[in-house]
Amino acid sequence: MSEQPHLLIVEDDPDLAEMLSAFFHVQGYDTSTAAWGEEAIRLSQNAPPDLVILDIRLPDIDGYEVCRRLRAQRRTQDVPVIFLTEKRDRVDKLAGLELGVVDYITKPFDIQELRLRVRNTLRRAAQASQINPVTHLPEGDAVEERMVALLNAGGAWSVVQVAVEGLATFRARYGFLAADDVLRAVALMINNTLREQKREEDFAGHLDAHSFVILTDPAHAGSLAERLTQRLKQSIGFFYPQKDRDPEQAAPPAPALQLYVGRLDGSAGPFADRAALRDALQARLALAAE
Repeated sequence: MSEQPHLLIVEDDPDLAEMLSAFFHVQGYDTSTAAWGEEAIRLSQNAPPDLVILDIRLPDIDGYEVCRRLRAQRRTQDVPVIFLTEKRDRVDKLAGLELGVVDYITKPFDIQELRLRVRNTLRRAAQASQINPVTHLPEGDAVEERMVALLNAGGAWSVVQVAVEGLATFRARYGFLAADDVLRAVALMINNTLREQKREEDFAGHLDAHSFVILTDPAHAGSLAERLTQRLKQSIGFFYPQKDRDPEQAAPPAPALQLYVGRLDGSAGPFADRAALRDALQARLALAAE
């Protein structure tokens, strides 16, 4: 989320839309407005907002349909939606909740209450954004903070990195769902391997969209990397559809996925900062790929 969260206000009453836009702009938000449901969908696809304040009653399609279509698109499927409406019936609220609406405010409303609900929703969304929606492993700032803590703590430590190469080409041929299944399977193998190690202090997360890191200690890093390499090598053929598997060929079909495991120990340092640590990790991974 940016320093100024972007709110999309979908309201066909121009006076109310202008008032809400001006109010939240003063509160430090970047705002845009839409009076029509189709316009809201178009704006959301062009630049996904951080939150949508959505009226149910609109001139073209209703808020339920807007929310349904936002949830159906990959770019906007996780954008939080707050319904702003005159409807008070329990059935209407349940219909919104079934579509994943995070809050429901009826008119007339207290503007300060709406402000607090928007603030709290964005805070929850920011926390959720640190968890990868496909693998459910930490990513982003959650991983960066752990890596910085590793550097600052000193002592003996190791990082095991797992990288999935060729996933973009694989995705182009087999689709997003198949590519997500690959990442989900790799994350599951990482979790299962860590569970076997029985070390609660080990940490696993995403270094980036296609690679993972495991923070551990040198005494366990070797066996961890070896077990992961074995599991990944045995499993790679099963990522492909049955029709594209050739049991007589040792190599997987094109486009070939490659799974690499690298290891970096703290003794290879010192590392000036997390950028230097990342560079060292990439260098070790390149060696593993040779």
